[in-house]
Amino acid sequence: MDDNVKMKCGLEIHVQIDTKSKLFCNCSTNYLDADPNTNICPSCVGLPGAKPLPPNKRAIEIAIMVAKMLGCEIVTDRDIYFQRKHYDYPDLPSGYQRTSTPIGVNGEFMGIRISEVHLEEDPGQYNPSLGIVDYNRSGTPLIEIVTEPDIKSPEEAREFLKQLMTLFRYLGCLRGEGTMRADVNISIEYMGVQGNRVEVKNINSIKGVYKVLKYEIIRQKNIIKRGGVVKRETRAFLESQMITKAMRSKETAEDYRYIPDPDIQPIVISENWVKKIEEEMPETPLAKRKRFVEEYGIDDEDAKVLVSDLDMAEMFEEVVKSLGVDKENVDLAVTWIRNELKRSLQYHKVDLYESGVKAEHIVELIKLIKDGTISQKIGKEIVDLLVINRGKKTPKEIVEELGLTVIKDEDALIKAVEEAINNNPQAVNDYLSGKKEALNFLMGQVMRLTRGRADPKKVIELLKERLDNK
Repeated sequence: MDDNVKMKCGLEIHVQIDTKSKLFCNCSTNYLDADPNTNICPSCVGLPGAKPLPPNKRAIEIAIMVAKMLGCEIVTDRDIYFQRKHYDYPDLPSGYQRTSTPIGVNGEFMGIRISEVHLEEDPGQYNPSLGIVDYNRSGTPLIEIVTEPDIKSPEEAREFLKQLMTLFRYLGCLRGEGTMRADVNISIEYMGVQGNRVEVKNINSIKGVYKVLKYEIIRQKNIIKRGGVVKRETRAFLESQMITKAMRSKETAEDYRYIPDPDIQPIVISENWVKKIEEEMPETPLAKRKRFVEEYGIDDEDAKVLVSDLDMAEMFEEVVKSLGVDKENVDLAVTWIRNELKRSLQYHKVDLYESGVKAEHIVELIKLIKDGTISQKIGKEIVDLLVINRGKKTPKEIVEELGLTVIKDEDALIKAVEEAINNNPQAVNDYLSGKKEALNFLMGQVMRLTRGRADPKKVIELLKERLDNK
């Protein structure tokens, strides 16, 4: 980012809660697999005279969990109301959206202040190109997280959202990035000139938020550079073109004509209710990362990578506990999970859950390496095969099927060593003239000839034995 540009950004992040029923009725929240307009009732499509049920208790509890994990104070000293937020749009049949007053306030996550956490109902899905609306999604409970304008760069926004999605995976009751929508509020100061705040609505991916911020910085900077004024307005993100487009002048709270919904009783959150919810809450990624460093003695960076995926963090602990908690086993678990397994998952573009690789597979693999049945090079191949086969074959089965055990026959090793020496006279001369790194090259040639099945220590021993006697 240009050093002359100072960016201020706040986010309004909406994520669906994974409940079976909607926020104010008993209709199913499954809108992806159901036929259009089948999971609906008079209440969630806003028919005149239809009355909502009391708010979904589980949705409220999950909102409290999210607020607590973001370091918020839970609002227990006053009633929490659902309000009607009025605006006209085809996906909102009642002409208003129900949104609660704050459930949590004054939090902080990754150094970014959290202004509030509250509940909302999702609108339906409108397809403007076809002019049709599917109301199956209407009424699905949403959590909205509002940050203060503390984000200073597109990169910081991207990392904040990535870590937030990790937090949601730990909770296990939010639908994550696939249902995330974010509104971005951004203003810049350039060459001492402060621009107005611009809101970009309904961005549905972390990549999209990053692209919007990069684009808006350039757009607003160019306006100021030409002596113009950045308008306070609402813009739309055109994902296909990765640009933003003006929609309307920026709304204020007064434009929505908020009023308390007379059909919904206030929520009262007691201290005892909060304590009960706290007892259900899982360990946070930051707490788990700190514990991994203290309990297992691993590097903070290794812990950070492991806890970025809950399945991987749980696999690490299972492997260590199965092998025995000592430094050697912890180091091996880090090497084969954090390094090799993660490398293979990224290469094959699958996550750990999809791969079918289990903790017992990694335990078996490490034991095969420790007892000398296979080499580390073969171990890396087996990790790839585990991912490719989606964990349907165990490491032992792969080793037996492909004949990948370490070569124990010394005569066969000697033959490969002598072949490598005879085929690489320059490397031999380099070694004899004092270039010790040539020995590693020759070892690599032996490993190639044996398809990685040789014991590296034995190969070095045999190479030195022959070369030092020349």
